[in-house]
Amino acid sequence: MQPLPTTLRCVLAVLFAGGLAGCSINRLAVNKLGDALAGGGSGTFATDDDPELVKAAVPFSLKLMESLLLESPEHRGLLLASSSGFTQYAFAFVQQEADELESRDYSGAQAMRLRAKRLYLRARDYGLRGLEVRQKGVRAALAADPRRALLSFQKADAPQLYWTAAAWAAAIALGKDDPALIAEVPQMEALIDRAAALDESWGGGAIHSFLITYEMSRQGLAGDSAERSRRQFDRAVELAGGKQAGPFVNFAEAVCVEQQDFRQFESLLQRALAVDADAHPELRLVNLVMQRRARWLLSRKDDLFLLPAPAAPAH
Repeated sequence: MQPLPTTLRCVLAVLFAGGLAGCSINRLAVNKLGDALAGGGSGTFATDDDPELVKAAVPFSLKLMESLLLESPEHRGLLLASSSGFTQYAFAFVQQEADELESRDYSGAQAMRLRAKRLYLRARDYGLRGLEVRQKGVRAALAADPRRALLSFQKADAPQLYWTAAAWAAAIALGKDDPALIAEVPQMEALIDRAAALDESWGGGAIHSFLITYEMSRQGLAGDSAERSRRQFDRAVELAGGKQAGPFVNFAEAVCVEQQDFRQFESLLQRALAVDADAHPELRLVNLVMQRRARWLLSRKDDLFLLPAPAAPAH
């Protein structure tokens, strides 16, 4: 008989411990399962070639992690996995679908965006909880002096800083009518800038890919925002080594649309679609998600750009 996979063994251990302990699940078993989920439980999602299957499966995984956090509320790995998981689920399977729905059902799309915002805020709160475990009092300190509050964080904290910032930024982008949320921009900005300072190459350029979009709305800096985004794009592409579609999609959507540069917009999105999602299995799902967005953006070219009318056929 083949040995049971580690995660399945941990699930059974948790269930068995729960049967012995009544309402109190054995903390050791909970932490063991938490370690398995946080350490590699999402790997099968990342390599999957069927986004719809992942869409159906991820909610169970997220709710399982939330259940475990009730028993082990300071498990940093679970807090990080919950923050990243809710962020990615909200973008890939809620916000993107809302964007695609808008032309057919505006009110339905708005309802989905409100759901995405709630999911992003849940992801942000898990991220902040993880930072709080690392440094007690950091959430209050962030509100008082964002950049000083993060000085003690180290390179190993970059993923937690990144996912907390990513979730927060996404919620802010969907909550532009929420003054309290907009007022939190300096805290989100401090998180992503600290992540960049600590480990700018983390995630194969994920931080720079995030900043491609953010630089276009960053306040208080001199110089051309599009040029700052271009520098972030160049570094993201360099670090990704041509393996990721995301930087091309982000620059096309954030910068090319703003500058009304359709030729570059189309070229970059075609480069995103040319990325071989199967060549790097660990990036397969994220590339498929971003390529879906690339195709959707190309389908909206007439809405996004003032394109010249086609020339009349010669007689």
